[in-house]
Amino acid sequence: MNEDLKFIIDSAKEAMDNAITHLGKRLLTIRAGKASPAMLQGLMVDYYGSPTPLSQVANVVAPDGRTISIQPWEKSIIQEIEKAIINGNLGFNPMNNGESVIINVPPLTEERRKELVKQAKAEAEDAKVGVRNDRKNANNDIKKVDSASEDEKANAEVDIQKLTDIHIKKIEEVLANKETEIMTV
Repeated sequence: MNEDLKFIIDSAKEAMDNAITHLGKRLLTIRAGKASPAMLQGLMVDYYGSPTPLSQVANVVAPDGRTISIQPWEKSIIQEIEKAIINGNLGFNPMNNGESVIINVPPLTEERRKELVKQAKAEAEDAKVGVRNDRKNANNDIKKVDSASEDEKANAEVDIQKLTDIHIKKIEEVLANKETEIMTV
């Protein structure tokens, strides 16, 4: 196979793999009833005037399945951490004991579980769109390769479509697993 086409196919596969990795990280932030530090991933705290990831200003742990404990490096930012959790609209009610912030993770209601499944489906759809965009970009790049015959280009496009189908199927499997996790009481 033409080296340029091989490079395009390898690049598309890597981009599609990245879409699935990104989806996995996004789905970690959708809680499934059990407390996890990942639920607060992406939460930004106002740290001396600049938004900073929570994980860079505090130690976040889940000592049990119902509690998340946030131990800030500096006690002076406890209020900022509480404010970030409330403004993050995660459905949590943080409490502080002067030393740390504690979140009791309430059990999910049926209605909230359905909302979370919708959220997971939206994330999966975004990942599918990303994979399809990677396919489109790869096909456009294939058309621009002058050193390959029309047959080689057609074969490369078929390979790209196979990669796309495999990655869309993986996304659906990841989503199905997350749905099961969310809906399990």
